[in-house]
Amino acid sequence: MKKLHLGCGKNIRMGYVNLDLINLKGVDVVHNLNIYPWPFKKNEFDYVFTSHVLEHLDGIIKPMEEIWRITKNKTIISIEVPIFPSIGAMADPTHKQFYTFRTFDYFRPVDSLNYYSKARFNVLSKRILFSRPLFFFGWFFNLSPSMQRFYINFLSFLIPAFALKIELETIK
Repeated sequence: MKKLHLGCGKNIRMGYVNLDLINLKGVDVVHNLNIYPWPFKKNEFDYVFTSHVLEHLDGIIKPMEEIWRITKNKTIISIEVPIFPSIGAMADPTHKQFYTFRTFDYFRPVDSLNYYSKARFNVLSKRILFSRPLFFFGWFFNLSPSMQRFYINFLSFLIPAFALKIELETIK
């Protein structure tokens, strides 16, 4: 099983191809993720992990298309990004993109707005993450998809979450 860690920084994962913009100790591939294509072959990876990286890139669609290109059918992609309207999503001046609870739905085959890209993913799970003092809200609002929708539609500006953790599955 070939695994990729996109934007690893100093968090080197054993058994992964660790990619980062900076040549740090343990980084296997040094590459700017805003330069396409990424230095990997089609259908190369069985698993992809990225945490708090995608929001720093110049777009949303092109990185998702590259992830789709370099992964095999049914590859699991684990992504964590700051969720809008959290302060973490907007305060960091290096963040170029905002992600909402619904952003990745645009890549589902069943979505009526999936015409922006040919890359397709099944959404396996979504979790709204809260900071430590608000941890209980995460447990409560992640009980069901209907509770998540209620939070997103009515409470997200009153009780801002910290991040979105999503698992996707490549469809080819």
